[in-house]
Amino acid sequence: MNKKMFFGAAFAMFATQIISAQEVTSDEKVNELEEVVLSDSKFKLKREQSGKVITKISKEELERSQGQSVATVLNRVAGVSINNSTSAAGEPLGVYVRGGRNRQVVIRIDGITVSDPSSSAGDFDLRLLAVNQIESIEVLKGASSTLYGSGAAAAVINITTTSESKKEIAAQFSTSLGTNQSQEDQGYDINEFVNLASVNGTVNKVSYMVSLGNQFTDGLSAAEAEGAESDSYSKYNVYAKVGYKVNKNFKFHFFGNLDTYKSDFDGGAAFDADNQFESTQERIGNFLEFNYNENKGSFTAVTSFANLEREFISGFPSQYEGKIFAFDVYHKYKLENGLYTLVGVNGSNSDFNLFSIPFGASDFEQTINDNEADFDIVDPYVNLVYTSDFGLNINAGARLNMHSAYGNHFVYSVNPSYTYTFGGNYIKGLASYSTAYITPSLFQLYDTAFFSGNPDLQPEESRTIEVGAELSHEKRAMLSVVYFNRKSENFITFDPVTFVNSNSSEDIDVDGIEAMVETKFLDDKLIITGNYTYTNIDKLEDNIRIPEHVIQASLGYQVCDKTYTSLSYQYSGERTDSNFDPITFAPVAVPLDSYGILDFYVNYQLLKNLTLFGAVNNIANEDYQEVFGYNTRGRNARVGLNLTF
Repeated sequence: MNKKMFFGAAFAMFATQIISAQEVTSDEKVNELEEVVLSDSKFKLKREQSGKVITKISKEELERSQGQSVATVLNRVAGVSINNSTSAAGEPLGVYVRGGRNRQVVIRIDGITVSDPSSSAGDFDLRLLAVNQIESIEVLKGASSTLYGSGAAAAVINITTTSESKKEIAAQFSTSLGTNQSQEDQGYDINEFVNLASVNGTVNKVSYMVSLGNQFTDGLSAAEAEGAESDSYSKYNVYAKVGYKVNKNFKFHFFGNLDTYKSDFDGGAAFDADNQFESTQERIGNFLEFNYNENKGSFTAVTSFANLEREFISGFPSQYEGKIFAFDVYHKYKLENGLYTLVGVNGSNSDFNLFSIPFGASDFEQTINDNEADFDIVDPYVNLVYTSDFGLNINAGARLNMHSAYGNHFVYSVNPSYTYTFGGNYIKGLASYSTAYITPSLFQLYDTAFFSGNPDLQPEESRTIEVGAELSHEKRAMLSVVYFNRKSENFITFDPVTFVNSNSSEDIDVDGIEAMVETKFLDDKLIITGNYTYTNIDKLEDNIRIPEHVIQASLGYQVCDKTYTSLSYQYSGERTDSNFDPITFAPVAVPLDSYGILDFYVNYQLLKNLTLFGAVNNIANEDYQEVFGYNTRGRNARVGLNLTF
């Protein structure tokens, strides 16, 4: 075990020693670790009643991540690796969860699945989002297609945007500036600016919110090349919401957002170029909820329409247009005997246009037409949750996926757990068996501009097994260990020789272990967390950029009423990347070294409504690569303020 991995393991092990060594006296203030809104059932249940281990990123943690990207925040979650999260700001992100890739992870915002039909995998671009417009994030790992449909094979990331104030008018202003430099360039020039302005409130029965955010980053070249010019990144986020509460049982709201960014990008590994990329999302929708019978029953309907446009300005220019309409309508009811029932239907319509300039031509031509690149999905589903007074809990569900191109497919899940309570403690054993179904993206089916499309692709099918345990000590500490195994058939992969999407002839089988610990002590002033993830990448046919070992640990301390500080460490093990032979253009495997990053954060409440914060990332100025031939951020500093009214 090398020094970096040893340091991370020691940090996490120190946390477990604290749990076993601490004594709780009767006059101490005992606070519960936060009970989460559980994504595995769509019901608000206690954590000990869930058969899954769900990670929740709270509002407080997000507030302490101002100036960072959503990818950076998610990269701290056990089992989640966001490739390029510490590279140049505009670089494309690889979302790897338990050995799965982007297309096996579902992203949901405020109760509706978001995606981009024009992207190669149909996945949503996390670069469009801003941390300072998010209230909380829940990460549910494992196959969850019964609740969330096609694509939820490895994980579901549920994002909740900021809610309105109960006051008639409230406002928030935040700004930060920082450096953006590589390991070799440590000049500490100010090259990153992040700002937010939000006005919101509730007047009688009407609630409202308007939020504006922007980010500008420069100073770092994407490609690691001698004399390479820096690649700038500029992002704008506009979010508006207005709601009406008819009475205590019936409420609805409408929302709209515009998210756009522009980014320079280079020509490849260690190859500087003057290229540009622009991405825009226009999204509108509504949310409706009706409760009855003393909140035992509820009816919820969420709809969303998004228009997404992307343009590459380079030697191979192209323009992408994707549209998606999605809805999720469901009825929930809680029976007296601890049985929770959920019946719903969700679906989507997606289409895709592509314009490119053929070789030898000078004008754009439409190479993919939305009349052909179009499909519908309508899925009825049912889910049942049983919670007993003697510790047994069962979560089970089923869904019929009805696809316009692939017909009907049935998925299901069974997730029992048992919780034994003693004193103020509990220990929970859990297990689950879930199936998932992933249809090919429109790009994978119909791409002709780059000749990668394959209309004969078959849908991917998978099943996931989980077995684990969770221990809660005096509601102040939590320890969990989970074993996972996922097996996939017809795995969709990209052939680097023919450059065509195809189904793998071999089944993909991957397993691993996740362990997490969290504890509070010293009257809740000191919080220590840690997690370790092992992914058996030797079983994966395509394990590019997926680390076998990941360790993360953090120590947060409330120095006094006005000052909070934290120290966090992340270790990522050795990985394999690919490059192309300059003569034959055949793919060549290249190793990437392991690395460890140490970060520091502090905030100080100067006034009742004014907080100052600062951070130093990659304190040791670690030199590493997330992607072969591309830069990462060295030691960088950031300062800012947050003002509320």
